[in-house]
Amino acid sequence: MPKEFVTSVYQITPDKLKQLGVRGIITDLDNTLVEWDRPDATEKLIEWLKTIRDAGIKVMIVSNNGELRVKAFADPLELPYICKARKPLSKGFKQALMELNLKPQEVIMVGDQMLTDVLGGNRIHVHTILVKPVAQSDGFVTRFNRMVERRVFHNLKKQGVKTWEE
Repeated sequence: MPKEFVTSVYQITPDKLKQLGVRGIITDLDNTLVEWDRPDATEKLIEWLKTIRDAGIKVMIVSNNGELRVKAFADPLELPYICKARKPLSKGFKQALMELNLKPQEVIMVGDQMLTDVLGGNRIHVHTILVKPVAQSDGFVTRFNRMVERRVFHNLKKQGVKTWEE
């Protein structure tokens, strides 16, 4: 389970992060920051990243995608990244913590999938935030995860747990 549910990354503000003692964000790329088939950042995302960085908060992408996709997106934004992370395995997350030079309690993990982003972030004990997927469609591999997530959300709803699905 994530610690929080948000409908978009834009709900994550420097003030909120400072209150949590956060100095770094590990973020997924596809369907978290932009649609999985969008090659570049939107103007709104560029502004959000600037606001976050201006507040002294470091940002790093950790993605299961290959280097071509992640590098093409991250380099123009001057964002460090880890590709082929094999989330939810902890190796990519631990590498991100090391490169950010931050402790788990100083970092949040933002992603759109419970089975990769949230599970992986929870395994290294960072604050996890599940964001509503940016796109309504997914790549082939993600479709299986979404099927499992729908069952989880159904069970959460029966238990009275509030999510962004509400």
